[in-house]
Amino acid sequence: PMARLPAALGLWADGTANPLLARDQLVVWSIRIPRIAAAAMVGGLLAVSGTIMQGLFRNPLADPALVGVSSGGAFAAAAAIVFTDSQLGESLRFLQHQLLPIAAFAGSLLTTIVLYAIASRGGRTSIAIFLLAGLAIAAIANAGIGLLVFVADDRQLRDITFWLLGSLSGATWSKLTTLAPVLGVALIACLSIARGLEVLVLGEAEAFHSGVDVERLKRISIVLVSAMTGVAVSVCGVVGFVGIVVPHLLRLVIGPSHRLLLPASALLGAILLVGADTVARTIVAPAEMPIGILTAAIGAPFFLAMLLRQRGLVSL
Repeated sequence: PMARLPAALGLWADGTANPLLARDQLVVWSIRIPRIAAAAMVGGLLAVSGTIMQGLFRNPLADPALVGVSSGGAFAAAAAIVFTDSQLGESLRFLQHQLLPIAAFAGSLLTTIVLYAIASRGGRTSIAIFLLAGLAIAAIANAGIGLLVFVADDRQLRDITFWLLGSLSGATWSKLTTLAPVLGVALIACLSIARGLEVLVLGEAEAFHSGVDVERLKRISIVLVSAMTGVAVSVCGVVGFVGIVVPHLLRLVIGPSHRLLLPASALLGAILLVGADTVARTIVAPAEMPIGILTAAIGAPFFLAMLLRQRGLVSL
């Protein structure tokens, strides 16, 4: 309750013995604050990833999920769930909670390496091939997830489904130590590629003649998107539409300049996911709605409304 929150935060004592103080402090410092911080960081990572993808592909529909990074991480996490619960993986069952984020991050990283190897030739990276190969690998990963769902028992199926739909219930301080450095490095790196993304809108040839190292910009952008998406998936599973809706909404407000768009996307993505997680925790209390369902249910109609608005402006 709000009346007990100041004492739980240690802001002041009420002067009376409170037998619930220890429990309140445990809830606030071990559950609520790590979860709020994780939601803010994951929202920022996904929103910035979407902004970079849309600038890199010069396509307003681009999203990290398009290149298969999220699907690769989800497949690795589902495989870890089934493996650790089998007789073969019984010896690793005590590491299940640690193995899930490690497997998801490894799956995202492996997907990125494969994609980059397919799309790169002679020191040059083809964005079109990268996108098409990402769609193919995402289909392969989804087929693998379907196979794991088919062979999983009831408990494994619940775990896999909850992971695929997204949840922040497993947020801990140790996971925050993984998110925070990636977010910090990504925001710093975004400052170095903001100008390049703005010029790239005119086309690769125009960007090259404007002094932008296009190939270096592609490599940095691809690595950033893969790292940010992989870390986000490793913590909360698959959460959609954040990377699409946030950049679109901000372009309507502050314009297309990536120097403002990238940090603003991180901020709005954090606010959006914290709000969505709060609603997901309370809308069906005492149960918890997977956050991926909520972001899709809100994000998809909002995105369609923006598309219809743009269609109306074009027709005018």
